[in-house]
Amino acid sequence: MIIDNIKNIDFYLKINDKVARGLKFIKENDLDKLEIGRYDIDSSNIYLMIQSYKTKPINEGKWEAHRKYIDIQYIIEGKETIGFANVNKLSPLSDYDKIKDIVFLKGSGDFFTISEGYFAIFTPEDAHMPCVTYKESQYVKKAVIKVLI
Repeated sequence: MIIDNIKNIDFYLKINDKVARGLKFIKENDLDKLEIGRYDIDSSNIYLMIQSYKTKPINEGKWEAHRKYIDIQYIIEGKETIGFANVNKLSPLSDYDKIKDIVFLKGSGDFFTISEGYFAIFTPEDAHMPCVTYKESQYVKKAVIKVLI
């Protein structure tokens, strides 16, 4: 897992070509102007989802992990808390959904708060619990870039 400010994005462009293309898309586009929905960056290899929601209490959060895609989550507006844990330290709560590339998990982990201008990168080893309230529920607009491994 990586957490950093968009100002430092150039440092991460060497991770791999697909991740670099996703990060460059964040850097080179005004994501605030995009409507809620899905946008293909490179067919099904890299796509962007613009999401908008109110954060929720931690007891309503769900641990999730993906096997086929790396998540790049970028906060466009607002602030949220995100949980993270090694997927091997959590227990399955559901079967892996191959079509949606998601498995829900149970257990405990650590948490960090992320705000406008910051991004987090989650690999398949990184379970995460997004959309959690920081102090009080608030509106968040987020870009999630899915990068096929």
